[in-house]
Amino acid sequence: MNDISAKHVIAALPFPTVFITANQKVAFANRPAIELLGEQVLNQNFVFALRQPGLIAAIEDTAASLEKRVGKFTTTVGQSDVRYDVHIAPADGGLVLTFEDTSEAKDLASFRRDFVANVSHELRTPLASVVGFIETLRGAARHDEKARDRFLDIMERESQRMSNLVDDLLSLSRVEESERKRPTTKVDIAEIAARALADLGPLIEAAEATVTLEDHGKGTMVLADESQLRQVIGNLVENALRYGAKRGNITVGVYGPAYETRLRQNGLRLSVRDDGEGIAPHHLPRLAERFYRVDSHRSREVGGTGLGLAIVKHIIHRHRGHLLIESVQGEGSTFTVILPVFEQNPPLS
Repeated sequence: MNDISAKHVIAALPFPTVFITANQKVAFANRPAIELLGEQVLNQNFVFALRQPGLIAAIEDTAASLEKRVGKFTTTVGQSDVRYDVHIAPADGGLVLTFEDTSEAKDLASFRRDFVANVSHELRTPLASVVGFIETLRGAARHDEKARDRFLDIMERESQRMSNLVDDLLSLSRVEESERKRPTTKVDIAEIAARALADLGPLIEAAEATVTLEDHGKGTMVLADESQLRQVIGNLVENALRYGAKRGNITVGVYGPAYETRLRQNGLRLSVRDDGEGIAPHHLPRLAERFYRVDSHRSREVGGTGLGLAIVKHIIHRHRGHLLIESVQGEGSTFTVILPVFEQNPPLS
């Protein structure tokens, strides 16, 4: 590549780009390419510099036909594979290779496939039950009153399960739509927690649980969407009621303000603590994943959709906060939400 201005253009490109001369050497690589491939690729034969047979074959194809090709290049960063589409084009007597990171797009496509498969799986079982019982009621159990009542109860329960799943899917969609819009309303978390617990009164009574609200927040305000924060508290308390000890004790506490290293500013903590059987450590990192369950059978029995903590995670992300999960088997679990406090002159981050 003799044209100095061409080198300047390649150097200015934000994605990895290399130039291979007619004698098959890597003559130039911009800074992103050096970071990706290493300094040692310069002046090396491209076969030794790139070392991936599929990509080498695509380069040789382009060199022979002088037609553009797209090859593949994969590397590892940390514990993750990073995948590139490599666009190969003839230029200035050699070849220009540009590396396009396609990992995010491919991960997103995989995520969508998994999401559709999970939703289909979650709906298929209750739907099959309802259809099966309808057929039975039209046939063998048409005149069996005891069987009819029992089947209708099951159909009602399965229909409610599907309805809860659809409601949570819609709720998750709404949360994701608003995730980039930071809340601007000053609220008192303790007051919101009190209202959320009042809404859950019948559920708490049915579970014969004791729920205590502790306010150590000193009236400190946070910027929040009140309805979403009530949803967070509601989801966490419902989980504690479902999976905590029978007739157990649940403490909802507001603590702070105090400096939070995760936020790099002062924050308030809202925690929901139960005295249930606890959660094994290997489950904790995945609890907020969509449809992830510690005990699938029990979760479905008590009406869980597998989306509650995913909704909580997205709401907290919108509020620029953090979710911490701690659990000791045999002693219980604590779910803590850390939110930045409202400050007239927040520190620079």
